Amino acid sequence: MASNADEWPEGLKVAQVRMARPTDKLAEVVEFYSGCLGLPELYGFSGHAGYDGVMLGLPGTDYHLEFTSRVDGSPCPAPTAENLLVLYFDGDARMHEAVRRLGEAGHEPVPMENPYWAEHGALAFADPDGWRVVLVPKPVF
Repeated sequence: MASNADEWPEGLKVAQVRMARPTDKLAEVVEFYSGCLGLPELYGFSGHAGYDGVMLGLPGTDYHLEFTSRVDGSPCPAPTAENLLVLYFDGDARMHEAVRRLGEAGHEPVPMENPYWAEHGALAFADPDGWRVVLVPKPVF
């Protein structure tokens, strides 16, 4: 059954979406996603019940990434090569600008298991915790 991709389904009228995960490398992760990729920092907190954290996202949108660190450690299970955050760009030039910034910061592309991404001109990079971010030059649908 086809649905309108621009509207939330009836009964699931969500106002915001946030993907959150822990890290023991909060500063490095924020530098990767904000400094290299360019996601703006929307909000940050420290010392909240033993947690520090940062929300990153796109201004004017309700989709955010949250990274938290706990005072007594925030171990995170090792990601697989298929744990992906996929960012679709509006053209090759914009994607390659992000690739350039990542390269200047010492991040090199990593192999992808699924050949689908390479077939669409995508490149993947591992963040400081080993989670993969796939950069795609244009939306695929």
